[in-house]
This record gives sequence, C-alpha cells and structure tokens, in this order.
Amino acid sequence: MAVTATHIWYYFICKREVWLLSRGIAADQEDENLDLGRFIDRNTYQKNKKEIVAGNIKVDRVRKEGEEVVVGEVKKSSRFKESSRYQLLFYLDSLRQMGIEARGELLFPQEKKREKVEWTEEKKKELDKVVEDIRKIAKKPVPPAPKKINFCKKCAYREYCWAEG
Repeated sequence: MAVTATHIWYYFICKREVWLLSRGIAADQEDENLDLGRFIDRNTYQKNKKEIVAGNIKVDRVRKEGEEVVVGEVKKSSRFKESSRYQLLFYLDSLRQMGIEARGELLFPQEKKREKVEWTEEKKKELDKVVEDIRKIAKKPVPPAPKKINFCKKCAYREYCWAEG
C-alpha cells in the first residue's frame, strides 16, 4: 500500500480513520470542516501560492530563499501540530528521495504563526516507524474500534463511527 501524507496526518489523530482511508472509504465531502479547510487553502498566502504535485505528494506552497527550497503546509489551526509536523516531514522525505533537499514551514494563517520543520536522520527513522505502523493498520481485516475523542465532533467520518441505527 502506498502511504500518503493524509494517512500520516490521521495516524496521530485516529487510527480508525487511517484504516477507512486505506480502504478507499471517503469522508463526508459536504462536511463544513472540510469546506473550511479548502477555503483557507484557496484564500490565504495568495501572493506566494505555488502548489506542486510530485509523485504521491501535493505540497501547498513552494518558494526559494536564496539557494534553499522552502515547502509550506497550510493548516487551519495548530491544534494538531504533531500530525502536521509528520505530514510535512513526509513531504520533505519524499522530495529528498527525488533528489530535492528542502526545509519545511507549517503555516497557521488564522493564528498568524509559522513553524520550521527540518528533515534529519532521527526524524526519518521515526517517520519510517509511522509508515510501517500505518501499513500494519491497513492490513487488518476490520477497522480499530471507534474511540470517542475530541476530534470526533469535527470529523468528516463521524457518522460512520457514531451514527445510531
């Protein structure tokens, strides 16, 4: 299974979502939180907007600072920073495998914050463990049992996990 940045993002939030994504079960595309994320992506950093797709990654922003390539990932809040850091690390690692060395920035426009993320050998080992665990989750015949967490309230899969029959 090809692990994507979306799998990485959800891995730190909900393993059940990782399993659902791995099976091609789509989230509610009409969900207002998904719409808000799309709106923020479309309407922020317009001046430096340069989205690229390379292999199985889609990077929100790319720019050069001197000789350095800087990859930016836009998020609506810093609430899930760990997920965001690993998602960006996944992009940096994928680019590195293509021969492109870059550093990353997490961008939180509503909070007017940014955070640097850099690829290191140590972080690469941690990322590899995450990717391996995602593949294990995807191979399971049934999804992990739902666990009620704060994220469930805004999750586009909430009806899948919590709908009453």
